[in-house]
Amino acid sequence: MKHVYVVGTADTKGPELAYLAEVIAGSGVPVVLVDVGTREPSIRVDIAASEVASCHPDGAGAVLSGDDRGVAVAAMSVAFSIFITGRQDIAGIIGIGGGGGTSIVTAGMRGLPYGLPKIMVSTLASGDVGPYVDISDIVMMPSVTDFAGLNQLSRMIVHNAAHAISGMVGSVYQAREEQSSVGLTMFGVTTQCVTSMVEQLKSSHDCMVFHATGVGGRTMEKLVDDGVLSGVLDITTTEVCDLLVGGVLPATPARFDAIARTGVPYVGSVGALDMVNFWAPETVPAGFAGRQFYHHNSNVTLMRTNQEECRRIGNWIGRKLSACNGPLRFLIPERGVSALDIEGGAFFDREADEVLFAAIEDAFDASADRRIERLPLHINDPAFAKAAVETFLSLT
Repeated sequence: MKHVYVVGTADTKGPELAYLAEVIAGSGVPVVLVDVGTREPSIRVDIAASEVASCHPDGAGAVLSGDDRGVAVAAMSVAFSIFITGRQDIAGIIGIGGGGGTSIVTAGMRGLPYGLPKIMVSTLASGDVGPYVDISDIVMMPSVTDFAGLNQLSRMIVHNAAHAISGMVGSVYQAREEQSSVGLTMFGVTTQCVTSMVEQLKSSHDCMVFHATGVGGRTMEKLVDDGVLSGVLDITTTEVCDLLVGGVLPATPARFDAIARTGVPYVGSVGALDMVNFWAPETVPAGFAGRQFYHHNSNVTLMRTNQEECRRIGNWIGRKLSACNGPLRFLIPERGVSALDIEGGAFFDREADEVLFAAIEDAFDASADRRIERLPLHINDPAFAKAAVETFLSLT
């Protein structure tokens, strides 16, 4: 039998946890109440904190024997992650918490599969939830009030959360027999290209398009590692710019490593390597004063990569691609890499582009299965999208 796991610190959030479990059970969904607190619980639980803590690589003592709460929370996060990913009876999971509880519960949630219902009711949910959600599909729900005993408002929020998770597990998504899935990366300035590729592929492939915001590239590569994606059209590699230059939407140093590990068929390009992302103009670091900027909107400022940055970006990408031993083609659109990098456009700079292209080629180790190809086209030219799709299909 599958259960909804209700998780929180039963030493400090006992009444709220008990009420949450009661409402879910009242809707006819079996419940398992799990304590991840570090002191004696104030309510009866189904799985004690000591049982969770025993999953820590160094034993329960590493979690429960110290006096430092910060250390205990970090250790319980590790233990709970191991505990929850080893369970076989989870229909869904819901947690409540403040700072410590949110950290513990979401650490475990992030290790669970996509599609398994996950709700975190948290005092932190109206702020920056990136560290808690990361690249998972956790739903963060603001608690509005702190968890310091039930009141009229907190009871309503918890009640709604309980019925949300009950509804999610009560209507299980039935996966269809899908076509082979392909991952594509897109930014606003490469939308025309990627949209055209999806149109060409959608009759034969399940197209998953990822927004190239750092998180998007990481998610795509996780799905490559998980075997979900059978190929990649990585047209928009702009996240590397933010990584190397200091923008706000960076890749991690592990970008492209999943392609190298798996050997999945790969077609890449230089989409939006002409730009680094910052938030509102006043947030741009002072060291970039005097550079060429484009104000995408009131909260997004783009900076044109200069020749020295293009050289660094190109060298980095060329070396990364050289570690990939599966079928790989990297396509260079010689007439521009984004909607802004076009004759008459705000970021048109043929010299910087050529430095980028040459740097990739210089650092790239070609082989029979691994090649760079130049095309006398703009990245958003329909002919480029057609060439990219044809190249991809030739590799699969």
